[in-house]
Amino acid sequence: RFAALFPPCARPAAAALSLSLSPSLVAAGRGRSLSSGSMAALAEVHSTGQFDELLRNSGNSLAVVHFWAPWAPQCSQMNDVMAELAKEHGQVKFVKLEAEAVPEVSEKYEISSVPTFLFFKNSQKIDRLDGAHAPELTKKVQRHLSSSSVPTSSNEKPAEDLNVRLKKLINAAPCMLFMKGSPLEPRCGFSKQIVGILNDHKIVFSSFDIFSDEEVRQGLKTYSNWPTYPQLYVAGELVGGLDIVKELALSGELDKMCPKAKNLDDRLKALINKAAVMLFMKGNKQMAKCGFSRQILELLNSTGVEFETFDILEDEEVRQGLKSYSNWPTYPQLYVKGELVGGLDIVKELKESGELLDVLKGGN
Repeated sequence: RFAALFPPCARPAAAALSLSLSPSLVAAGRGRSLSSGSMAALAEVHSTGQFDELLRNSGNSLAVVHFWAPWAPQCSQMNDVMAELAKEHGQVKFVKLEAEAVPEVSEKYEISSVPTFLFFKNSQKIDRLDGAHAPELTKKVQRHLSSSSVPTSSNEKPAEDLNVRLKKLINAAPCMLFMKGSPLEPRCGFSKQIVGILNDHKIVFSSFDIFSDEEVRQGLKTYSNWPTYPQLYVAGELVGGLDIVKELALSGELDKMCPKAKNLDDRLKALINKAAVMLFMKGNKQMAKCGFSRQILELLNSTGVEFETFDILEDEEVRQGLKSYSNWPTYPQLYVKGELVGGLDIVKELKESGELLDVLKGGN
């Protein structure tokens, strides 16, 4: 009965690796075999009793639990990554738990896909990571090691801060969808259906992946008094989940209340002019997803000029349409005040000639 709850992850660990990882972690994330002598031992949990004992014995030390399945190759790759992290962080307890073999624990913590990682301190879950994302796993381990504070229910200030954050997220776009996964890679059937309805009705919406932030995932349920996902918001107000959106679509009300998509040229023009300096790239400011994009980010960051980015991998319509709109067939593409500057080679030439700063500031 549990097999259906654990679909394979959409992408392997290797696809999520960044250049900031150590060579050993890169090897692990790519699934290259490591010698048994180089592998740190991972603890294994086979029962609810063992799991409870693990949390008690960990105390205020960080414990990272990998909910995995033997049939998912991504899980094996992430076990290798965990082993390498265990070698680097001896004070952290890294644990494997086969999700289908201990269903009581999996159900308690709403494990719906593998691999999933839960982080614990003082027997309390403090964070979550869904998917085979080696760089993000590394970052979370390092972040929780550097932080000695653990949120407590007796302190009201974090709850107040969370409410402010949730309000900002809900109002981040005229139409906001909180879902499992992204519009390109929905990670549950309900999220996939609601994305399909919104796209069929050509509704413009932004989304937030609740798997990326456990605090938001749990906090929004209380904030809006709505216990399930997906959740759709329009103008900062909760519309509801999939069933309500289906009813609104059938009645015609959905088209009246949600912003409609512009034609492609108008949309591209608006994106190009979204900021004085706009970079269309593979990835974003935090993580470039190709070498050319990484190089152009470094060049722009060296100038100190503010700029915004758009990840073309998240929107195939923009990715293909912008090539024709600007008559420029490759990425990255840099725009200043709505005008195309060019790609990486041109930006390199401007940097070498000393003209890049003037161009970014709107000079000739």
